[in-house]
Amino acid sequence: MPVIQILDKNFIPFISEAAIAERVAVIADELNQEFRDRQPLFLAILNGSFVFAADLFKNITISAEITFVKLASYQGTSSTGSVLTTIGLDKNLRDRDIVLVEDIIDSGKTLHDFLPQLASQGIRSLTIVALLVKPGSIRYPLHIDIAGFEIDNRFVVGYGLDYDGWGRNLPAIYQLKEEDNA
Repeated sequence: MPVIQILDKNFIPFISEAAIAERVAVIADELNQEFRDRQPLFLAILNGSFVFAADLFKNITISAEITFVKLASYQGTSSTGSVLTTIGLDKNLRDRDIVLVEDIIDSGKTLHDFLPQLASQGIRSLTIVALLVKPGSIRYPLHIDIAGFEIDNRFVVGYGLDYDGWGRNLPAIYQLKEEDNA
């Protein structure tokens, strides 16, 4: 995987397409076991989780549904500090087992602000699944049930993650080069 340029930044390879596919399959197996006697509703957080959610859901062999909610907290390479709900829930969540699918958990603010709204819907259970987690950056207490990869505090793109809307289509994950981290 070569160095790539997106807008004004350079990114270097970080997590390969093969490593992601392998980890997604393991996560799906774990969820298939955990929910084998239930019919969970997968709730994917847009925009970033759409690739992860699609690949994960393709590996789900149990009876399940999927829906989406759009939350936004990033602009450029940093969090804005505020969470906007731009597309809301379209399913009845009462008494449902929810598998919340997130691309990356950074500070945890997005989920911290969204979880009370989810809890108010009368859900039966909540399982939080994130492709990437930055443990050193989490500032809001969260119980993350399944983390695909734990990473340091670095800015990443690809596999649904973006830099100002660009780079989501990359099949692997790239990290910002050090000299571009200013």
